[in-house]
Amino acid sequence: MPSDIAVTTPARQPLTQQRRVVTSIPGPKSVAMQERRLAAVGNSVGAVLPTYIERAEGSILLDVDGNQLLDFGSGIAVNALGHGRPEIADAVRAQLDDFAHTCFTVSPYEEYVAVCEQLNAHTPGDFEKRSVLFSSGSEAVENAVKIARSTTGRQGIVAFDYGYHGRTYMAMALTAKALPYKSGFAPFPAEVYRAPFPYSYRWPTGEANTLEEAFAAFVDSVHTQVGEKNVAAVIFEPILGEAGFIVPPAGYWKRVADWCALHGILVIADEVQTGFCRTGDWFASSYEGIEPDLVVTGKAIANGYPLAGVTGRASILDAVPKGGLGGTYAGNGIACAAALATMKIMDEVDAPALARTIGTKIVARLTALQQKYDVIGEIRGRGAMIGIEFVLGAGDKTPHPEMAAAFVAACHREGLLVMVTGDKKQCIRLLPPLTISDELLDDALDVMERAVATAA
Repeated sequence: MPSDIAVTTPARQPLTQQRRVVTSIPGPKSVAMQERRLAAVGNSVGAVLPTYIERAEGSILLDVDGNQLLDFGSGIAVNALGHGRPEIADAVRAQLDDFAHTCFTVSPYEEYVAVCEQLNAHTPGDFEKRSVLFSSGSEAVENAVKIARSTTGRQGIVAFDYGYHGRTYMAMALTAKALPYKSGFAPFPAEVYRAPFPYSYRWPTGEANTLEEAFAAFVDSVHTQVGEKNVAAVIFEPILGEAGFIVPPAGYWKRVADWCALHGILVIADEVQTGFCRTGDWFASSYEGIEPDLVVTGKAIANGYPLAGVTGRASILDAVPKGGLGGTYAGNGIACAAALATMKIMDEVDAPALARTIGTKIVARLTALQQKYDVIGEIRGRGAMIGIEFVLGAGDKTPHPEMAAAFVAACHREGLLVMVTGDKKQCIRLLPPLTISDELLDDALDVMERAVATAA
């Protein structure tokens, strides 16, 4: 072929934004791919649905068999703006043209600084802030603990029942759930203590007593187990994620934060899943009326690229010895470019308002469904972070994991990707893209209605 003839690749047609099932799910090509996986990938790595994806746009996942799945997992709250945003792809390509990696702790670059500026501006707190970047939420949690211990000179860290903070060792120690996250991996880092979480739906003396009794139990457990003067920090998810999107009583975190301030204890808000507009605010801590000393971020910060951060009071971050924080890939330039584009879009589209609208619609439909099926024990969450807890029903709050599994299976058969969660796997977590269309949202809710009827 003559060298002066240009070769062009035909532009791909955009995916139609509609759910479409053309084979069983998983289909034959996915089944074959699963066989390859089993022969090559460690069995300890799970999969919600072994349907293999070859392309994704908007709210749709296209699998290798040609099925178009409606994504209500968003990569576990990562793809908040949906898949394949051209603005983010353009930003990443531009960064690749400049450089892929230099290591910020060796040869720094503007993109890292700009992300930190954005985090300082968007996280709650009317005080001077600093930020540091990492590659994953677990890594950021670990570093938040390092910062708290370094700057307070104390060792104790208090976490909560039902909490999830990651799979690395300190994060596992903070996580409350043994299976599958902790079993067989002990011993864990020391000086980690646990307090009761105000799980109103299951509070022993009733929902009305949760706030007062849970706070009293928190204070008593900290005083008894470790002593206030020995606590470096209290870490919590403003809304529990892995545990089933459990929302504490209004005002609970404010009480905890005020009490911590009295005793010189730092407050660490783990906003890895709740952050970046998911709950109807940029950060869930703002809704709670608190200003955490440290905010841990990740997941949706870069809409699919590996990035995380710790943001907090300048006096705290600046007190850590130089060189004490960092990492080879931490704050990678490509991920930073994606994060800057992501946050720009979130501002432009008013992503918190989108989340609130989605949540209102989901809760309304599910509440109507709850009137027909008493196996739906509770619908909870905030914004576009909504959970369903299944129970035996008729006044019996016994967790019903079989119902949850049947619901998920029914949704998957129709091409709606949802995930089970909860301490007994009795809950469903709904995490649609914040940019989902009204038509796709209605379609998903129709599928869920049929799934409840089928499973029940």
